Amino acid sequence: MAMEFPQINILSAQDWKDYELIDSGQGEKLERFGSVVFRRPEAQAVWSPALPAKQWDKADAVFFTTGEENGGHWDIKRKLPPRWPISYQNIKCWIQPGASRHLGVFPEQAVHWDWTSNLITEQKRPIKVLNLFGYTGMASLAAASAGADVTHVDASKKAISWAHENQELSGLTERPIRWIVDDALKFVQRESRRNSWYDGIILDPPKFGRGPKGEVWEFFDLLPDLLKSCMAILNKRPLFLVLTAYAVKSSALTLHGALTELTRDLGGHLDVGELATKDTSAGRLISHAIYARWST
Repeated sequence: MAMEFPQINILSAQDWKDYELIDSGQGEKLERFGSVVFRRPEAQAVWSPALPAKQWDKADAVFFTTGEENGGHWDIKRKLPPRWPISYQNIKCWIQPGASRHLGVFPEQAVHWDWTSNLITEQKRPIKVLNLFGYTGMASLAAASAGADVTHVDASKKAISWAHENQELSGLTERPIRWIVDDALKFVQRESRRNSWYDGIILDPPKFGRGPKGEVWEFFDLLPDLLKSCMAILNKRPLFLVLTAYAVKSSALTLHGALTELTRDLGGHLDVGELATKDTSAGRLISHAIYARWST
């Protein structure tokens, strides 16, 4: 009997205007956020840049790494504002260089924002969405803009504050979003005891992290418990579940296996793959994350 294998999809956002992966190569990527051009490390860019060095040298800021993961510093080449806004369709985000290489948004995630928004707008009923490890809130804003009642959870007070500012920037202050600083697993377990239900859940867990009270998050150790706890708070008529993973030694097949087991009795559709961005210089794709997502 022939064994069936899941199809691995490559998803790349097509509708960005304020973000562009200009070029990539030699372990770096050249990107534009609004009108500002950044040069950041990218280990997967093992090919040669398509653009000449003089083009790369025009970058407004360059991130230099140190030995620690995400460690390093920015070399700002020209005076930049402390932060500036970028837009994706009808939601906005403040961009801000900080202590890490991250700038406040992961552009490849836009494919999930579109996917969840479309599912929500198709419904003729109220939809409640839980966004775990929500960072600066773009997924929450997309869901809220589509009409959902959103609960956004992150362990970082700074990220929650940033997300709330993005809500104001997007003109969505009237939309119902609860901003909660908490450990994701503990929050979900409490929601189960409170008999709280959600129609859709978004999970974007890190490889390693700490909760607001020092709780330790280890992806492979705690993800199974978190997923089972999430299934316990899904509505009887669930709409979607989306899981994204970064910087883990695994593949989309791992996430496929986990969600297949959990959603087997729900029917619906499951797709898995990688989130990528394409450079405009040569059309090469850089994979940033693996994902699995289920919808009814």
